Amino acid sequence: MTELRNVEADQSRFRLRVLVIALVVLGAFGLVVARLLVLQVARHDDLADRAESNRTAIVPIVPNRGQILDRNGVVLATNYSAYTLEITPSKAGVLDDTIDALSRVVEITPRDRRRFKKLREDSKSFESVPIRTRLTDEEVARFAAQRYRFPGVDIKARLFRTYPFGELGSHVIGYIARISPREKERIDDSDEAANYRGTEVIGKLGVEQSFESELHGTTGVEQMETSAGGRATRRLGTRPATPGRSVMLSIDIKLQKMVEDLYGDRRGALVAIDPRNGEILAFVSKPTFDPNLFVDGIDQESWAALNESIDKPLLNRALRGTYPPGSTYKPFMALGALELGKRSPTQVYNDPGYFNYGGRTFRSHEGGLGGVDMVRAIQFSSNTYFYSLAVDMGVDTIHDFMKPLGFGQITGIDLNGEVRGVLPSTQWKRDTYKRPEMKRWYAGETVSLGIGQGYNNFTMLQLALAEATLANGGTRYRPHLIKATRDPVTGTVTEVPQPPGQNLGYAPKNIDIVRRGLIAVNTAGTGTRIFAGAGYTSAGKTGTAQAVSLGQNQKYNARALEEHQRDHSLFAAFAPAEAPRVAVALIVENAGWGAAAAGPIARRVFDYVLSGLYPSDEDIELTRRGQSAAPVGKPRPVAEIELGAP
Repeated sequence: MTELRNVEADQSRFRLRVLVIALVVLGAFGLVVARLLVLQVARHDDLADRAESNRTAIVPIVPNRGQILDRNGVVLATNYSAYTLEITPSKAGVLDDTIDALSRVVEITPRDRRRFKKLREDSKSFESVPIRTRLTDEEVARFAAQRYRFPGVDIKARLFRTYPFGELGSHVIGYIARISPREKERIDDSDEAANYRGTEVIGKLGVEQSFESELHGTTGVEQMETSAGGRATRRLGTRPATPGRSVMLSIDIKLQKMVEDLYGDRRGALVAIDPRNGEILAFVSKPTFDPNLFVDGIDQESWAALNESIDKPLLNRALRGTYPPGSTYKPFMALGALELGKRSPTQVYNDPGYFNYGGRTFRSHEGGLGGVDMVRAIQFSSNTYFYSLAVDMGVDTIHDFMKPLGFGQITGIDLNGEVRGVLPSTQWKRDTYKRPEMKRWYAGETVSLGIGQGYNNFTMLQLALAEATLANGGTRYRPHLIKATRDPVTGTVTEVPQPPGQNLGYAPKNIDIVRRGLIAVNTAGTGTRIFAGAGYTSAGKTGTAQAVSLGQNQKYNARALEEHQRDHSLFAAFAPAEAPRVAVALIVENAGWGAAAAGPIARRVFDYVLSGLYPSDEDIELTRRGQSAAPVGKPRPVAEIELGAP
């Protein structure tokens, strides 16, 4: 009995074990089947893509950047292909040793090393950084023969931006440079991330920056089959890149060059604008810089020379430099007086050569001008007349009239970085200053506003826009640089629409009175010698603006001041006076009287635009020195002038 019970117990345990094992096996097979279903059905597409990606690589195709052209089709920025020698720091071992060894194969200058160091600081260790650009075919062959010695070093073919005319128009054209980490973050967070894969440069200034979206183009892709070692074996498919659109500007680069040559080494800014539509014909800031320095990555030495110069060559003075307008402001004060009923054009005021107000004496012409009406006050630039007018109008009335003309406002020009300047008001002063006594507007502060001094600070762009608005009878157009874009594939040119002009509603009779005063300036006033013999009638106003404040009883003496402290020379004008085609505002910094330095440049701009004449070499040299009035020598037809690249 006992024996039988043991056998039965063993059999029972055995059957239980078999059952458990069977269940385990079935469960395992069930898991395998379930996993297979997940892999083969649910995740089929994902895994297929992964498998394909292990076999293939997607390589971005960087588009050709669009060209920049002037209004006559002259190429101002374009591209060319060249070989670069590049190092990936994470793969290259000891960098100094690698570079030293490379220098025995291809020439590597100290400037190349400095530029490489700066670029490496702005890059990640796994990104390739150029150590040499524009390699010759011989240098490429020499390196290729010894490539095995340099892990992490490779030769790449890249497109390079080039600016054929170097420093000419550099502030308006701008430049491109490597994408900074901050720009990379901004791009990665935007909808443009995919379009910038493989792109290493971006517009940094001027048109290159403002029209980046048009110039960049659309990135293409190339699908390559790769080996286990990651080497490309064959192309599987391609979606070509679309080149960027060419941008056609309203700038006349010959006119731009002429003006820059007339400035010479002097500092300043000029804006020439078509008052009929707001097109910018010349946009000058002096001194300039060579944008080609930035294409490969500027070295520290060159950057320091530009950034630390007292002349500030990187400052776009036409867009960001602010100055008191001096007497060029007086015609707008006169127009305000007429529009607001503060003055009759025939009212005569006595100008004894000074103006007393609030216990202070404000200077005017030595000996005075005697009795002046509005036209004569503009013609001979009577300070006394406009001192009293400013007091009669008051600061807030002046502010409210000048604001629609664009003074102290963002004009909306299609360039980034425009500054507002200062059009003072009582509210502006309360908002600007912290100390209670500084927040208060004092009546004496209004006096200087009438002659374009005091807190007034505007850009030459704002002054040119106001001059153009006055010239055309009171319609303000948005100033703009872009005229059209050109499709790189079809060649189709598309005009860029601009907003309609805004009529400010000035009475034609009031505009005519101010125009008469401005014509008198150039026919029988401070501009007489400058416009002698001109084949057209012009209207303009000279201006001299203080760069530093003088004490109440201190007399101005240019020789006693440092060059950077001397008065600025300004001129604002338009022509032909009856049907204006060009308006101009310019400043020559620290050059003194407006008729001596600024006025002659304006005359030559008008001769260029209206008469098709380019000044002689002798005349250019005299104008640079501030020793010219009307043109001297034989002017040349503009059509015969060739633009030679530097």
